[in-house]
Amino acid sequence: MATSSLSPSEPDNNEIHPLVALKRRIAALEEENADLRVRGLPGQKSDSNAYYGQPIRRLVCLTERVEDLVAEFNRRIGLGAVNESDADKMDSDDPDENRRYRSFKKLMVWCPSARKLLRSSAEHEVLAFAYNKLNEGSDGARGDDSASLKCAVADWLMERAPTPNPAIHRQDKSGRGFYNDVTGGFLCPVDYDWSNPIVRASIWDYHPDFRITACSWPTFLYEDGCYDPQNPSNGLFKGKLLLKAFKRVFTSPTSTYEEQPADSAARSVRNKNSGERRTRRDVSTLLNMRSIQPRAIAYVSVQLRFALSSAGSWRIVDDEFNHQEFYDNIVDYLELPPSPEAAKDVDDLLLWWNQKVFGRKFVSDYCPQHANKMSVAMTLARR
Repeated sequence: MATSSLSPSEPDNNEIHPLVALKRRIAALEEENADLRVRGLPGQKSDSNAYYGQPIRRLVCLTERVEDLVAEFNRRIGLGAVNESDADKMDSDDPDENRRYRSFKKLMVWCPSARKLLRSSAEHEVLAFAYNKLNEGSDGARGDDSASLKCAVADWLMERAPTPNPAIHRQDKSGRGFYNDVTGGFLCPVDYDWSNPIVRASIWDYHPDFRITACSWPTFLYEDGCYDPQNPSNGLFKGKLLLKAFKRVFTSPTSTYEEQPADSAARSVRNKNSGERRTRRDVSTLLNMRSIQPRAIAYVSVQLRFALSSAGSWRIVDDEFNHQEFYDNIVDYLELPPSPEAAKDVDDLLLWWNQKVFGRKFVSDYCPQHANKMSVAMTLARR
């Protein structure tokens, strides 16, 4: 057997050991094999899985991996559930497991390719490869949205009068966050008074009485930044900057300057009648999102919070502020109202959002008529 001329004490950094090279080659072949087997699944292509993963961060969950959501479903099947309906009834004592299963349910709605994979007879390594591609697509979409909002938020804030001083740059985020009076005002918890110099100094000094955590709503969530401790839900999730950010992500950059979405819809009709062909579709159309989803509001809230901050790269925890906890708080508020009155408030809020974003478009989807209570049905019932 041939031996290397190099002694163990004299490694050549410019050469790769044959065993290492062989392991790399085997790993590459295994990935290529899994890729080919995924392509053999009905309706599946590995390169399209990344594309089909785009709804996951926007409409399903903020950070969890596809395989973890599927594992929660499989856990319930292992406990005796025969199908998805049975699994729905199996609440866990662990709130994280329940939250994960709710995300799994959203995954089945917004990511049809994941449902196809779940129902397929593919082997474990093939599914793992496909799930990884979905994860890559979801994280890539989140990164694209972060990059887009980073620049857009700077442009919006620099259009304010008076102009922020120091200036907010499109690419450099080091001057944002609590280092800037404007972005600091948007990020400041509604429990604190940002206009008070003592409060600002306490936040800068990390005073324990003025911590920045997900236990408080940031000011940008409220309409005109106004918070009423006696009615804390009043104006919540109606912030103008939040609405602009939502439109930027899900509709189009130009829609952020439109006060009346109905005008946009009318313009689309005119374009169609005039024979003009539009080839670019917005994200909501690509995702087939025809009404505002609570998790979309939570996702954009996190993205806007990150865009306003001085953090240079995406992270779940920014100092003491946990973006996952922030996201979960919003989702729980919108999806788990504790009473019929609270549910009515959420319905009214989502109607407000639909009217602001879609206007007359998709009204039959986000506010369908109760046909069984209308005059035609009532008349027929009495014949």
